[in-house]
Amino acid sequence: MKKVLVGLSGGVDSTVSALLLQSQGYSVEGVYMVMHDIEELNSANIAKAQKVADYLGIKLHVLDIQESFKNEVYDYFVKSYQDGLTPNPCVVCNRTIKFGKMLEFADSLGIEYIATGHYVDVRDGFIYKGKDSSKDQSYFLARIDPKVIPRVIFPLGKWIKSDVKEYAKGIEILQEFATQSESSEICFVENSYVDILNKHIETDKPGVVKDLEGNEVGDHKGFMHYTIGKRRGFFVRGAHEPHFVVDIDAENNTLVVGKKEDLAKSEIIVSNINLFEESNDFNCTVKVRYRTEGIEANVKIDKNIGLISLKEPAFGVAKGQFAVFYDGDRLLGGAEIIDVL
Repeated sequence: MKKVLVGLSGGVDSTVSALLLQSQGYSVEGVYMVMHDIEELNSANIAKAQKVADYLGIKLHVLDIQESFKNEVYDYFVKSYQDGLTPNPCVVCNRTIKFGKMLEFADSLGIEYIATGHYVDVRDGFIYKGKDSSKDQSYFLARIDPKVIPRVIFPLGKWIKSDVKEYAKGIEILQEFATQSESSEICFVENSYVDILNKHIETDKPGVVKDLEGNEVGDHKGFMHYTIGKRRGFFVRGAHEPHFVVDIDAENNTLVVGKKEDLAKSEIIVSNINLFEESNDFNCTVKVRYRTEGIEANVKIDKNIGLISLKEPAFGVAKGQFAVFYDGDRLLGGAEIIDVL
């Protein structure tokens, strides 16, 4: 019997995933990974995961990886904002933690496969978008190690979220958690990312707002309060139409603002490139943020630096985010955005 280690949170998606794997004949064990130090949340989630494990008759492991998570994900998140970048901790976490440390733990248990409740599919050794386009999470998997893919199972890849919820109505243990809200995108951010930064940095440092010509036109409350494309929270003298943040100069605590059309970018420089099939020159569709539509593009790579040439402009491209490449529904890989032209 094939063994699989399932990431269990006590929520609907991971519980249904474990149940589906059991019904398919797998020998299932669960793991709850303690990543952040929000003790109340961890305790509640472990209790839910244990109830689920007891209901399914499987063993639950509690894996404390707080140190790795802090070093690899949390510190990266804080430093990115300090540097004027817009991070995506979920992309980083999936590579190093969920499909890194979790796989290492499975190896230590002699378990061949790992599984999560992500809405993505695996076919023929490649990752594909999930059937439910509104829940598809393939974007967040663009930087996982290609060697991991043969060992990963995504039971919900061919499911629609509404069908998962309907299926869950027949699972007795989940009725206790029926009123719980969907988990937030960033697990350690309870309200605002600025609340996290304020634990480590003074974010309220008033600074200068400049226009694209370098003229001083206003002021702001501290550059870390802003991301590319933001149009509120700063002052521009004599402005009669909306202005948007088009660049952040962290070193000088300065925002550069412009009109909406100034957010349009047609060329993007990327690094830290991760591809599931090697190529130095390819056409694809690219998403520059999770909740954006794909844009047709050409990608040329030279020594792990890539130039993305978009067929039509993208708005609000932020350094620090990830450009993710697709061929139709197939995930080709992704890279970190380091500059825009």
